[in-house]
Amino acid sequence: MSDREWCSVKRRVGQKTAGEAISRAVLAVCTLVMVTFHSINPSYASSSSLAERVIEHRLANGLTVLMVERHQTPIVSINITFAVGGINEQVGQTGIAHLYEHMAFKGTRMIGTTNYEEEKPILDELARVGTELDQRQRDGDANGAKATDEEGTTIESLRKRFADLQAQAAEYVVGNEMALLYQRHGGVGLNASTGKDLTRYMISFPSNRLPLWAAIESDRMAHPVLREFYKERGVVMEERRLRNDDSPNGLLFETFTSAAFRAHSYGIPTIGWGSDILSLTPADTEAFFKTHYGPNRATIALVGDINPRDVITLIEQTFGKIPAAPPPPSLVTVEPEQRGERRVEVEFDAEPAIVIGYHKPTLGDPDDDVFDVIDAVLSEGLTSRLHQKLVREKRIAASVGSDASHPGARAPNLFIVTATPLAPHTTAEVEAAIYEELERLKREPVSSKELEKVLNNLDADLVRGLRSNSGLASQLALYQAVAGDWQYILTSRDKIAKVTAADVQRVATQYFTKSNRTVAVLMKKGNAKAAAARPVSGVRP
Repeated sequence: MSDREWCSVKRRVGQKTAGEAISRAVLAVCTLVMVTFHSINPSYASSSSLAERVIEHRLANGLTVLMVERHQTPIVSINITFAVGGINEQVGQTGIAHLYEHMAFKGTRMIGTTNYEEEKPILDELARVGTELDQRQRDGDANGAKATDEEGTTIESLRKRFADLQAQAAEYVVGNEMALLYQRHGGVGLNASTGKDLTRYMISFPSNRLPLWAAIESDRMAHPVLREFYKERGVVMEERRLRNDDSPNGLLFETFTSAAFRAHSYGIPTIGWGSDILSLTPADTEAFFKTHYGPNRATIALVGDINPRDVITLIEQTFGKIPAAPPPPSLVTVEPEQRGERRVEVEFDAEPAIVIGYHKPTLGDPDDDVFDVIDAVLSEGLTSRLHQKLVREKRIAASVGSDASHPGARAPNLFIVTATPLAPHTTAEVEAAIYEELERLKREPVSSKELEKVLNNLDADLVRGLRSNSGLASQLALYQAVAGDWQYILTSRDKIAKVTAADVQRVATQYFTKSNRTVAVLMKKGNAKAAAARPVSGVRP
């Protein structure tokens, strides 16, 4: 599964920060849990079958733990995945899941602060003043409101009070302390990502330091503190400008996806709309966390040099104390059937590009597996159909690719084809050539030799993705979150192997239709009017 809008924000472990001392409270917790964390017992690693080697444990609070023993090196890769993302946001609060991911690295009541008891009242007052200032500035911008409220407080005085509180709060911040704790104890690959479907946190760690990991992450799950909120909100706004507003491809995909989904929240960018980001408050973000980030929405996958019995004891002692969150609001909005082609244009001072998308079903539907095969037939490798025809033979495209699940996998999504023309050729020529290849899928059965190659490559790709500890941990947590069962990895493999040439023809005929199609074109400023006036010759209905 891929999600082109996922915003992966690397936390560089080696950055210099103000904090150099390990939190005594964290060490105390680690000492407590270390007592019950025993030495490695190799008895679990006897089975070669993945289905038999994955050990699953569920805590009373709903947290799912998946474990696989691999004792080649004294390292364990850990992936914590929450079934929470942009799909769970409400109108007016878009981008809040991504913002919370940023805030989750700011620490807890024990980590990232020199004195939380003294810091807390300052953070509370900062949130109150910041929220009032945001509202006053919005009202002023929208309605020309007075600079002074009924109590005589001016916007300027609020700004000064806000700046003073920011400075006071900064005195308590131990910057990047969580990353430094991990670094000092051998942690690598500390990272996080937010998408439409999921929020993920990952790291690889020496296995004898698992008590430290459990202390940090259970504390982060139970007691996050939204310090430096307004500073980080500004960072997210800058990220949005960089990746969406000022990026031709980012803006193209944002516009395309919004056109394809009129009702469903898949049409909203993961990073959120600019005006929504600037209106998010600490209270909003904390409420979103309490609603969605309970242990009952989380899966922890651990792969590597572990003893599952001891890991279960450790996680029960730390994460098991966290109460389950209440059931989140149901996702009720369903995207209506599309009844006619939608076309949008994006003007930008950049080279042209095109995105074509078709609505399709999601995980669990038999046709979803067929789309994985179509994706591979069209764009997997240098011998794929689109690369061979558009890049090598016709030489009209500089690049071309496809994606079978844009922008997520928890709800019906899109099969997309993307391409950049090779000058002096146009997006219209490329679009026509793409439709020719889609029509060919309907008209001619895929040969048994080509189908066999594609199925073998898909299976090999899956196996390669599970080879590393981090890859296996990622896939286990991913499918547990989006499909409700990690064993979807295995059942999907079996279903893909059974896809036939007739299935490919049937699915292509059913879904690759003009009325089910959305097209977005990126064109240079000044050329849009002329391009719009030219007919798209050779484009099939």
